[in-house]
Amino acid sequence: MAKFGKRTRSARDAFAGKANMSVEDALGLIKGNSNTKFDETVEIALNLGVDPRHADQMVRGVVSLPNGTGKTVRVAVFARGPKADEAKAAGADIVGAEDLMETIQSGKIEFDRCIATPDMMPLVGRLGKILGPRNLMPNPKVGTVTMDVTQAVNNAKGGEVQFKVEKAGIIHAGVGKVSFSADQLAQNVRAFVDAVAKAKPAGAKGAYLKKVSLSSTMGPGVSVDLVSATAN
Repeated sequence: MAKFGKRTRSARDAFAGKANMSVEDALGLIKGNSNTKFDETVEIALNLGVDPRHADQMVRGVVSLPNGTGKTVRVAVFARGPKADEAKAAGADIVGAEDLMETIQSGKIEFDRCIATPDMMPLVGRLGKILGPRNLMPNPKVGTVTMDVTQAVNNAKGGEVQFKVEKAGIIHAGVGKVSFSADQLAQNVRAFVDAVAKAKPAGAKGAYLKKVSLSSTMGPGVSVDLVSATAN
């Protein structure tokens, strides 16, 4: 039988029997039981009634959280000439073309979001096997293939979160930090759930949003009442 430390046992006891809580109560429980030495991320997991193996049941999108994520996002931009200058001026951390491609091919990936101008996609396409599994491949559907690199960089650094359903029909993401107020976190949670709800694919059958859970990076999870999670 696995042995847990004092902190883990205490957290498990506090969460025992808790289920289908309101968003506010769940966040209060999570914040009250966070005692790590770092500012934990509050994470959300949504269990969806879809089978992403079918193209018409794929769920993907992007949402700008009203209170940001609390995370410093490193942005790489594939661009040349004036657009490369624009990306640098907007605050992109890495800007390049063939040189950036070679850096990525060498295994050095020091960014959290990748943006590209449309003319760079033939070059970026060569990196699909590297960037794709990491959910870093630029995609026009989420605004990361664009000529407006300034807006894309600002969005990435300002609290924009991309989401994509996994094989088991689950979407998970960070929606803020434990240090955020409960109100700020609740607003972010509902904004995220609303964005996923609006991204319901045409092929989804039956119940779409099946379960919503919240947790901190190092803490147990707790299920949240769906009505509370979708209330605006």
